[in-house]
Amino acid sequence: MKGKGCIVLIVIVALIAIVGFWAVGIRNGFVGQEQTVNAKWSNVETVYQKRANLIPNLERTVKSYAKFESETLTKVVEARSKATSVNIDPTNMTEADMAKFQAAQGELSGSLSRLLAVVESYPNLKADQQYINFQREYTAIENSIRSETVYYNDAAKEYNTNIKKFPNNVIANFSNFKEKPYFKAEAGAEKAPPAFSE
Repeated sequence: MKGKGCIVLIVIVALIAIVGFWAVGIRNGFVGQEQTVNAKWSNVETVYQKRANLIPNLERTVKSYAKFESETLTKVVEARSKATSVNIDPTNMTEADMAKFQAAQGELSGSLSRLLAVVESYPNLKADQQYINFQREYTAIENSIRSETVYYNDAAKEYNTNIKKFPNNVIANFSNFKEKPYFKAEAGAEKAPPAFSE
């Protein structure tokens, strides 16, 4: 009788240890995926910051053309200021945070689009080498923004799917892992932006 009780106890302890190691493995997987999502978010912020950093160079180039509409340029500078002031903690990001970030970035995109459209009326500015360099770099950064937001959404999808699956969701809820929001297309995104001419 004593031997059977000892065997039952060993089996129970072994099962508890197996379940414990399994749960720790699942939780550690969540940690790795969450860090991937956070890293992808940092990449998104980096390319948006790179775009914002271009604005002072554009401002200097454009200001050298006295006739240029200063109101349009002022709106770009103000939108840049607003866009760079929105900071998000990727470990505790919500849908509202993402919407606020996207709205600020969208305002900057819209201001830049209007500025670039107005530039078309100024052949000397369009021919300026600094402006041509800006256009090239701006186009490359916009492509990077699209790529990085896709990479972020892919990482967020994998993480969100993993923390919602049963029995992972039990461990995720117990360990306080929260769903990450996605980048969403802006209203009117289905329309192609105007092409830049060089």
